[in-house]
Amino acid sequence: MENHHLGKHSFIFSEPPVIAAWASAAGKMESQGPLKDHFDITAQDAYFGQKTFEQGERKMQQLVLDALAVKAGKKAQELGVVLSGDLLNQCIGSSFTLRNRNIPHLGLYGACSTMAESLLVASMVVGGSFFESAVAMTSSHFASSERQYRFPLNYGGQRPPTAQRTVTGAGAAWITRKGSGPRIAGCTVGTVKDFGIKDANNMGPAMAPAAMDTLLRHFEDFSVDADAYDLIVTGDLGQLGKEVLIQLMSENGTPIGGKITDCGTLVFDPTKQDVHCGGSGCGCSAITLCGYLLNRLSRGELRKILFCGTGALLSPTSTQQGMPIPGVCHAVVIEGGNG
Repeated sequence: MENHHLGKHSFIFSEPPVIAAWASAAGKMESQGPLKDHFDITAQDAYFGQKTFEQGERKMQQLVLDALAVKAGKKAQELGVVLSGDLLNQCIGSSFTLRNRNIPHLGLYGACSTMAESLLVASMVVGGSFFESAVAMTSSHFASSERQYRFPLNYGGQRPPTAQRTVTGAGAAWITRKGSGPRIAGCTVGTVKDFGIKDANNMGPAMAPAAMDTLLRHFEDFSVDADAYDLIVTGDLGQLGKEVLIQLMSENGTPIGGKITDCGTLVFDPTKQDVHCGGSGCGCSAITLCGYLLNRLSRGELRKILFCGTGALLSPTSTQQGMPIPGVCHAVVIEGGNG
């Protein structure tokens, strides 16, 4: 299979890998939002039947991987290499999900960009003929993320207006060399950008410069503009971060206002749900993609999208030391159709 490098940051496939199946699991609040009909698994219990929130997040990944196998008509061990990560320290949600299951696993960390990163790497693995198929998977959990990055929920701290709610959810996509389904036509690998923002409750604007950088590099490498896509989907800038991105792109002379949407603004209804600036977390873009977006692509409602996962690369240690929040964004071109 011959593939092609474009510019400094991008590549395309002569035979695009296929997203042959996808599955998602969502928590209580997410399953009450606008995308509720697109989730395969929903739960009213934040623990997912486990003893801790972290174990509940691991359970979500297990459930979504098994649901993906059913939809693919395979056993989980037959899905190929799994590329996954999460927001927990040392990515224990992913590694504990795969322990003792005899499934090859490559762990990734891209913060909230992990769904796009895993999709990008999975397409390289399959497109390069290293594996016949691969799984791109990630998750996040509101309670485990708050405890790790900010304060435990029982602390009762107030969240400022710029804050976003970490999505409790997991998503997985099965990438194959052949088959029917939406196709991954190409990708742009992002660079790490630092806007100098230090507030862990204001991550949307912190990630917006990375999203702009990736979009500009993608447009240059592919010789296209925003009109090449039905939608440009970032995740998870939230409402404020999306507005900052639109302004930055406009000031650069590359307007995207009519094409842009963001997973953080899609997954919740801000008029009915108290989410401040919207959703965030690995699971935000994962459950939006592995349901709503891929469903629309497979039905022909969307022809071509640019899926741009954004990630805030902070850690509890960097925040405590007063360090700013670097951001990253990876872009994946996904085309509809049946292969």
